[in-house]
Amino acid sequence: MAGAPRLTESASAVFTVLAQAGTATRPQLASLARLSKPTVSSAVAELEGVHLAAHSGTSSGGTGRSAAVYRLGPAAGAVLAVDLGPAVTRVRACALDGTLLAEATGPREEAADVVRDALSALPVGAPLRAIVVAVGDVTARAEEGTVRPATAKAGPVFDAVAVALPPGVPVHLENNVNCAALAELHEGAARGRHTFGYLRIGVGIGLGIVVGGQVLAGANGAAGEVARLPYPWDDGQEPRHEALEDYIGSRSLLRRAAEAWPASDGACPRTAERLFALAGQGSAAARAVVDRHAVDVGRLAAAVTAVLDPGLLVLGGSTGAFPQLLPGVRAELERLSWPTEVVSSQVGELGTVVGAARLAVARGVQTVTEVARTKD
Repeated sequence: MAGAPRLTESASAVFTVLAQAGTATRPQLASLARLSKPTVSSAVAELEGVHLAAHSGTSSGGTGRSAAVYRLGPAAGAVLAVDLGPAVTRVRACALDGTLLAEATGPREEAADVVRDALSALPVGAPLRAIVVAVGDVTARAEEGTVRPATAKAGPVFDAVAVALPPGVPVHLENNVNCAALAELHEGAARGRHTFGYLRIGVGIGLGIVVGGQVLAGANGAAGEVARLPYPWDDGQEPRHEALEDYIGSRSLLRRAAEAWPASDGACPRTAERLFALAGQGSAAARAVVDRHAVDVGRLAAAVTAVLDPGLLVLGGSTGAFPQLLPGVRAELERLSWPTEVVSSQVGELGTVVGAARLAVARGVQTVTEVARTKD
């Protein structure tokens, strides 16, 4: 990774707001950075001198005067976001203003090749500033200086991908559900809401908790690990490790469908998508399974609401995002808890990589500006 030049504090502040704005004039930069116009002019000249900012045309004002417009320069570089999903790996490379530069998708077992494909599509010479890898695991660091999932769940696939990552670039691990929650906050169903829960139901289950516009990580980096809720919890039954995830996850959903499927209805659906499609087409057997699944998700939602009272729950994941679940989830939640709005995800399967890219951009800007230690 090309090292970031040492910047003055004012140049660092102007670079940060320029990355957020995408393009801006010097008066706009002065307003956004809350700096004087002479200070901004000096900062812009400094950034241009090290190719972190570049002239991008002119803008005409209401008085007929024109102002120079600036954008990030070629030395600003790029960032990489990697979503190591349970079946599919998605990768996005973005400029530090969030502009999409490259993307690649492929099977989980080919994750390293997917990463290489995205890296090969980056502009030649663009320094890579940060990498965010989203994993279905707790992401607290086990040891100082180590970068690896905290448990064995996502470790092997991360190790396989790590060999494809360029050396010397800061790598940050993030929980995949937390990344998707950020995407819903900024670009999805929770826009304008500062406190909500993002409940993902798919192969696994997870909860992203957003409070005051920030994702809650927890003391162990494990906030929202609802798979660890004790289940079953009844006389004579011992709770098992992640048994609730085993029960609500899509594999169990399809297994229950197979057990209840009448022979007169033909072959039992082998995917959740087909199951929900049949339910939508009027299949009574499929509808019964889907309705029962909605009740189960509603009970989990009630547990979440009892603890957090988030006001809004966004349902996502490979099964949770189906709108057909909403009536049953809402009804069960209303029966067991206090009023809470429940909506379907708007970012869908891209939520994790979209959120990871947003985090990567923030990390990349931080990488460029964190060396700003000199005084103006």
